Amino acid sequence: MAADDTGGKKPIVIKKYANRRLYNTSSSSYITLDDLSRMTREGQDFQVLDAKTGNDITHTILTQIIMEEEASGEPLLPVSFLRQLIAMYGNSMQALMPSYLEATMDNFRTNQRKLQESWTAKPGAEALAKLAETNLAMFQAAAKAFMPPAMRNGAGSWPGSGSNASPSPAPTPAPSAGGPPSSELEALKAQVAAMQKKLDELGK
Repeated sequence: MAADDTGGKKPIVIKKYANRRLYNTSSSSYITLDDLSRMTREGQDFQVLDAKTGNDITHTILTQIIMEEEASGEPLLPVSFLRQLIAMYGNSMQALMPSYLEATMDNFRTNQRKLQESWTAKPGAEALAKLAETNLAMFQAAAKAFMPPAMRNGAGSWPGSGSNASPSPAPTPAPSAGGPPSSELEALKAQVAAMQKKLDELGK
Protein backbone atom coordinates (compact mmCIF):
# COMPACT_ATOMS: atom_id res chain seq x y z
CA MET A 1 0.00 0.00 0.00
CA ALA A 2 1.16 3.54 -0.71
CA ALA A 3 2.83 5.52 2.03
CA ASP A 4 0.72 8.15 3.74
CA ASP A 5 1.34 11.40 1.85
CA THR A 6 -0.24 13.42 4.64
CA GLY A 7 2.52 12.78 7.18
CA GLY A 8 0.28 10.76 9.50
CA LYS A 9 -2.37 13.49 9.84
CA LYS A 10 -5.96 12.45 10.31
CA PRO A 11 -8.09 12.77 7.18
CA ILE A 12 -10.36 15.77 6.82
CA VAL A 13 -13.95 14.76 7.50
CA ILE A 14 -16.47 15.73 4.84
CA LYS A 15 -20.16 15.29 5.60
CA LYS A 16 -22.67 14.70 2.83
CA TYR A 17 -26.24 15.77 3.50
CA ALA A 18 -29.49 14.58 1.95
CA ASN A 19 -29.62 17.67 -0.28
CA ARG A 20 -26.30 16.46 -1.80
CA ARG A 21 -24.37 19.29 -0.23
CA LEU A 22 -20.89 18.53 1.07
CA TYR A 23 -19.68 20.13 4.29
CA ASN A 24 -15.97 20.43 5.15
CA THR A 25 -15.78 20.12 8.94
CA SER A 26 -12.19 21.40 8.90
CA SER A 27 -12.93 24.73 7.20
CA SER A 28 -16.57 24.88 8.38
CA SER A 29 -17.76 25.55 4.85
CA TYR A 30 -19.76 23.92 2.10
CA ILE A 31 -17.74 22.59 -0.82
CA THR A 32 -18.30 20.94 -4.19
CA LEU A 33 -17.01 17.86 -5.98
CA ASP A 34 -14.59 20.16 -7.81
CA ASP A 35 -13.14 21.15 -4.44
CA LEU A 36 -12.70 17.49 -3.51
CA SER A 37 -11.04 16.84 -6.86
CA ARG A 38 -8.61 19.70 -6.20
CA MET A 39 -7.92 18.42 -2.66
CA THR A 40 -7.14 14.98 -4.10
CA ARG A 41 -4.67 16.44 -6.61
CA GLU A 42 -3.01 18.39 -3.78
CA GLY A 43 -2.58 15.19 -1.78
CA GLN A 44 -5.03 16.11 0.98
CA ASP A 45 -6.54 13.07 2.64
CA PHE A 46 -10.25 13.20 3.38
CA GLN A 47 -13.07 10.91 4.40
CA VAL A 48 -16.65 11.44 3.26
CA LEU A 49 -19.37 10.41 5.71
CA ASP A 50 -23.11 10.28 5.26
CA ALA A 51 -24.36 12.98 7.62
CA LYS A 52 -27.44 10.94 8.59
CA THR A 53 -26.06 7.42 9.00
CA GLY A 54 -22.37 8.10 9.56
CA ASN A 55 -21.47 5.52 6.91
CA ASP A 56 -18.21 5.99 5.03
CA ILE A 57 -19.12 6.85 1.43
CA THR A 58 -15.65 7.98 0.30
CA HIS A 59 -15.48 5.27 -2.38
CA THR A 60 -18.81 6.37 -3.87
CA ILE A 61 -17.82 10.05 -3.92
CA LEU A 62 -14.42 9.36 -5.50
CA THR A 63 -16.11 7.24 -8.17
CA GLN A 64 -18.51 10.12 -8.83
CA ILE A 65 -15.57 12.51 -9.22
CA ILE A 66 -13.98 10.17 -11.77
CA MET A 67 -17.26 9.98 -13.71
CA GLU A 68 -17.53 13.77 -13.86
CA GLU A 69 -13.88 14.16 -14.85
CA GLU A 70 -14.32 11.58 -17.62
CA ALA A 71 -17.46 13.33 -18.89
CA SER A 72 -16.21 16.91 -18.77
CA GLY A 73 -12.64 16.66 -20.04
CA GLU A 74 -10.28 14.47 -22.00
CA PRO A 75 -11.08 10.85 -21.01
CA LEU A 76 -8.30 9.15 -19.06
CA LEU A 77 -9.69 5.62 -19.06
CA PRO A 78 -9.85 3.92 -22.49
CA VAL A 79 -13.01 2.06 -23.46
CA SER A 80 -11.16 -1.27 -23.69
CA PHE A 81 -9.88 -0.86 -20.13
CA LEU A 82 -13.37 -0.04 -18.85
CA ARG A 83 -14.81 -3.12 -20.56
CA GLN A 84 -12.13 -5.35 -19.06
CA LEU A 85 -12.61 -3.77 -15.65
CA ILE A 86 -16.38 -4.32 -15.73
CA ALA A 87 -15.80 -7.92 -16.78
CA MET A 88 -13.81 -8.49 -13.59
CA TYR A 89 -16.88 -7.93 -11.39
CA GLY A 90 -18.11 -11.32 -10.23
CA ASN A 91 -14.94 -12.96 -11.56
CA SER A 92 -13.11 -15.35 -9.24
CA MET A 93 -10.09 -13.01 -9.37
CA GLN A 94 -12.07 -9.91 -8.31
CA ALA A 95 -10.81 -10.01 -4.72
CA LEU A 96 -7.19 -9.80 -5.94
CA MET A 97 -7.68 -6.92 -8.36
CA PRO A 98 -7.90 -3.99 -5.86
CA SER A 99 -4.47 -4.84 -4.41
CA TYR A 100 -3.04 -5.44 -7.88
CA LEU A 101 -4.35 -2.12 -9.22
CA GLU A 102 -3.15 -0.26 -6.13
CA ALA A 103 0.32 -1.79 -6.43
CA THR A 104 0.40 -0.95 -10.14
CA MET A 105 -0.45 2.70 -9.52
CA ASP A 106 2.03 2.93 -6.63
CA ASN A 107 4.78 1.57 -8.88
CA PHE A 108 3.80 4.00 -11.62
CA ARG A 109 3.99 7.00 -9.27
CA THR A 110 7.29 5.85 -7.77
CA ASN A 111 8.91 5.43 -11.17
CA GLN A 112 7.46 8.72 -12.38
CA ARG A 113 9.17 10.48 -9.46
CA LYS A 114 12.47 8.73 -10.17
CA LEU A 115 12.33 9.65 -13.83
CA GLN A 116 11.35 13.24 -13.09
CA GLU A 117 14.37 13.51 -10.82
CA SER A 118 16.51 12.00 -13.57
CA TRP A 119 15.07 14.50 -16.06
CA THR A 120 15.89 17.41 -13.75
CA ALA A 121 19.44 16.16 -13.23
CA LYS A 122 20.04 15.21 -16.86
CA PRO A 123 17.40 16.56 -19.25
CA GLY A 124 17.36 15.40 -22.83
CA ALA A 125 16.25 12.71 -25.24
CA GLU A 126 17.71 9.92 -23.10
CA ALA A 127 15.55 10.79 -20.09
CA LEU A 128 12.48 11.17 -22.27
CA ALA A 129 13.08 7.78 -23.88
CA LYS A 130 13.46 6.15 -20.47
CA LEU A 131 10.22 7.74 -19.30
CA ALA A 132 8.38 6.42 -22.35
CA GLU A 133 9.90 2.95 -21.91
CA THR A 134 8.87 2.74 -18.26
CA ASN A 135 5.33 3.95 -18.92
CA LEU A 136 4.95 1.46 -21.78
CA ALA A 137 6.16 -1.43 -19.62
CA MET A 138 3.80 -0.44 -16.83
CA PHE A 139 0.69 -0.19 -18.97
CA GLN A 140 1.49 -3.32 -20.95
CA ALA A 141 1.82 -5.31 -17.72
CA ALA A 142 -1.38 -3.83 -16.27
CA ALA A 143 -3.41 -4.32 -19.44
CA LYS A 144 -2.10 -7.85 -19.92
CA ALA A 145 -3.26 -8.75 -16.42
CA PHE A 146 -6.83 -7.95 -17.41
CA MET A 147 -6.76 -10.06 -20.56
CA PRO A 148 -8.43 -13.49 -20.47
CA PRO A 149 -5.96 -16.41 -20.19
CA ALA A 150 -6.75 -17.51 -23.75
CA MET A 151 -5.63 -14.10 -25.07
CA ARG A 152 -2.60 -13.86 -22.78
CA ASN A 153 -1.36 -17.32 -23.75
CA GLY A 154 -2.33 -17.31 -27.40
CA ALA A 155 0.02 -17.30 -30.37
CA GLY A 156 2.31 -14.32 -30.79
CA SER A 157 3.89 -12.00 -28.30
CA TRP A 158 2.55 -8.81 -26.78
CA PRO A 159 2.41 -6.05 -29.42
CA GLY A 160 5.65 -4.10 -29.49
CA SER A 161 7.45 -6.55 -27.25
CA GLY A 162 9.96 -7.54 -29.94
CA SER A 163 11.64 -10.81 -30.72
CA ASN A 164 13.33 -10.97 -27.31
CA ALA A 165 10.09 -11.12 -25.38
CA SER A 166 9.66 -14.03 -23.01
CA PRO A 167 7.33 -16.77 -24.24
CA SER A 168 3.83 -16.81 -22.83
CA PRO A 169 3.22 -19.25 -19.97
CA ALA A 170 1.06 -22.30 -20.52
CA PRO A 171 -2.69 -21.70 -20.17
CA THR A 172 -3.99 -22.13 -16.65
CA PRO A 173 -7.11 -24.18 -15.97
CA ALA A 174 -10.43 -22.39 -15.63
CA PRO A 175 -11.20 -21.21 -12.09
CA SER A 176 -13.60 -23.30 -10.07
CA ALA A 177 -16.78 -22.01 -8.46
CA GLY A 178 -15.06 -21.86 -5.09
CA GLY A 179 -12.34 -19.48 -6.27
CA PRO A 180 -9.19 -19.42 -8.37
CA PRO A 181 -6.97 -22.50 -8.31
CA SER A 182 -3.60 -22.30 -6.62
CA SER A 183 -1.81 -22.50 -9.99
CA GLU A 184 -3.64 -19.38 -11.19
CA LEU A 185 -2.84 -17.53 -7.97
CA GLU A 186 0.81 -18.47 -8.27
CA ALA A 187 0.83 -17.33 -11.89
CA LEU A 188 -0.59 -13.95 -10.91
CA LYS A 189 1.92 -13.57 -8.09
CA ALA A 190 4.75 -14.43 -10.46
CA GLN A 191 3.47 -11.89 -12.98
CA VAL A 192 3.31 -9.14 -10.35
CA ALA A 193 6.83 -9.99 -9.16
CA ALA A 194 8.16 -9.94 -12.73
CA MET A 195 6.50 -6.59 -13.39
CA GLN A 196 7.99 -5.12 -10.20
CA LYS A 197 11.47 -6.37 -11.14
CA LYS A 198 11.19 -4.91 -14.62
CA LEU A 199 9.98 -1.55 -13.32
CA ASP A 200 12.71 -1.42 -10.71
CA GLU A 201 15.29 -1.99 -13.45
CA LEU A 202 13.78 0.71 -15.65
CA GLY A 203 13.59 3.15 -12.74
CA LYS A 204 17.31 2.91 -11.91
